[in-house]
Amino acid sequence: MSDFALHPDSHLFQVQHPAWAAHASIYEVNVRQYTSEGTFRAFEAHLPRLADMGVGIIWLMPIHPIGAVNRKGTLGSQYAVQDYYGVNPEFGTLDDLRHLVQAAHELGLYVLIDWVANHTAWDNPLVTEHPEWYTRDAAGNFVPPIPDWHDVIDLDYNQPGLRRYMTDALLYWMREADIDGYRCDVAGLVPTDFWDAARQELDQVKPVFMLAEWDELYPSGGLTWEEFDGNTRLLERAFDMTFGLRLHYLLDHIAEGKQPLHDIDVYLAAERAKYPPSVYLMHFTSNHDVNSWDGTEYERLGANALPFAVLTALLPGMPLVYSGQEGALQKRLAFFDQDPIDWQDYPLQEFYTKLLQLNKRHPALHNGVLESRFERLPSASEVYAFIRRHEEAAVLAAINISSTPQELTLPAGASGIYYDVFSGEKLELQADSKLAVSPHGWRVLERV
Repeated sequence: MSDFALHPDSHLFQVQHPAWAAHASIYEVNVRQYTSEGTFRAFEAHLPRLADMGVGIIWLMPIHPIGAVNRKGTLGSQYAVQDYYGVNPEFGTLDDLRHLVQAAHELGLYVLIDWVANHTAWDNPLVTEHPEWYTRDAAGNFVPPIPDWHDVIDLDYNQPGLRRYMTDALLYWMREADIDGYRCDVAGLVPTDFWDAARQELDQVKPVFMLAEWDELYPSGGLTWEEFDGNTRLLERAFDMTFGLRLHYLLDHIAEGKQPLHDIDVYLAAERAKYPPSVYLMHFTSNHDVNSWDGTEYERLGANALPFAVLTALLPGMPLVYSGQEGALQKRLAFFDQDPIDWQDYPLQEFYTKLLQLNKRHPALHNGVLESRFERLPSASEVYAFIRRHEEAAVLAAINISSTPQELTLPAGASGIYYDVFSGEKLELQADSKLAVSPHGWRVLERV
């Protein structure tokens, strides 16, 4: 996979990304657990630190009041929305949210809020005001989208009134709080034509960024990779980006010894076959679901948690950092109760700053740039190495997932003078130069 050729179906992908998204990374904020106060105002104090770290987009987990009926835990799931037009008093007020968004904008940050369009809490007013908007079973009872989600009930998008209501609610937060877009929960369970139509209206307010919690490369229903042929329609007219779930699970499997490291090439080839390079996929080693239900990156990835974080930051795609990762968070955060992060003086702040600032400033790493090129470098089975180029600018990255030192022999095309992003060392590399990579380590070099 040495070149990003134009995808044969590129004409189908009509989303116009906001200009600011091309050099952005994304940071997920779990407001409930971020501080001991668990409020918008308390989190807002961290915005300058995140801006300095190189973050471009702030994604707030759902900000709405949470249902009380059939609630899970003490405080409930933030994804059980009781009122689409309300603010969760646990977090603060509408004015507090507005203040947070304004403060973010003043720092050059953009803000998404999490949107749960597929289902509501049992005590959302829509249940009594518009019961016809909900899915029913054969006995006429409301039903959850899946049995385990017993704190929510499924919405029926065959109802035109529901579509109008949900679109108006999306427009409300852009107009009232000046947010810049949405992360849309289980977006693939909502009809794509709803999202297509809503996106057109949202863009009339201002250029919007839409992130779908979905991955059309990730198979479902027991299909194999070869059998799976999900459609790409979410990314054609509605969404700027989807989750790179297949890469996430692949990294877990590599860490477990179930798949070889170089299967990343298979993933990237499938991605390029499915999408043109203008499409954004989000890559990560943790998020709120993964941390709470699957485990921390240290539980799942072990000694390779940081090398894999380097990969997710520098492979084609937008990197995500989750609340607490720069604090080397070693615990699973409670999902339904307050469980504040212990930040430990941010031991990985510099690590993520070097990666995200490089991602932000370097033209070869920008999102969706057709002129950029990706080239894999030959390496041992324990090493994954590549160069990303844009004209004369280049970034060379290599990780070592083994417990022994490794050397990478560079081809002629990788020669040049480089700056080591992590050590600050200046290197002159030629054909057949050897690049040492420490056990469970990484090298990130920027051509100068």
